[in-house]
Amino acid sequence: MIEPDFLRATRTFYSTVATDYADRYRNVLKDRPFDRALLTGFAETVLAADLGPTAELGCGPGEVTAHLHALGLPVFGVDLSPEMVALARRDHPEVRYEVGSMTDLDLPDGALGAIVAWYSVIHTPQDRLPALFAEFQRLLAPGGELLVAFQVGDEPLRVAEPFGHPVSLDFHRLRPDHIAELLRGAGLAPHTRAVREGEPALLESTPQAYLMARKPAEGTGNTGNTAGLA
Repeated sequence: MIEPDFLRATRTFYSTVATDYADRYRNVLKDRPFDRALLTGFAETVLAADLGPTAELGCGPGEVTAHLHALGLPVFGVDLSPEMVALARRDHPEVRYEVGSMTDLDLPDGALGAIVAWYSVIHTPQDRLPALFAEFQRLLAPGGELLVAFQVGDEPLRVAEPFGHPVSLDFHRLRPDHIAELLRGAGLAPHTRAVREGEPALLESTPQAYLMARKPAEGTGNTGNTAGLA
């Protein structure tokens, strides 16, 4: 099977900048109390359902995976970049990290109780998002939870030569209503939404969005409605 160009570009980009990226975003949640609170609520929701392990897909250097692990969640991280995974294993040896693609995980249907895609769907071309969300739906157990975080907007941002490295990559800004619609189309029920303004002091130039969706329990077939919190 031929690997799509966007996956190769994403792996090359993050493998090239891995050390600098990890240094810049180490303790990334320290100055983001809202993000920590949201992740805590997500972790408690998943733990209460007791549906199985959680995977953070596109985990980078592993900060969010380690935070969820510290909250008591049985979680592991997956990333395209072997260099990112090596850094995550070095910095968080208590957590399991694996090299892999969120588009093609070698896991059976319903293997996961929850999925976190924390700013990791933003490199997937929009025409491929329906297939990606269908894969998430396949991987989740009935009643399983999904948390997606992304920057809000309409035009992609082209990041070129980060940290002085000769690589570039598109960062796709997304609209919460559109992502909620795609999740419903994949058979997932959006139930919680939050949007906060970007904070320039935290290197955020755009609003930040968070969507939680649930795979309906067997026999319900209900895709529900998105609850707007902001």
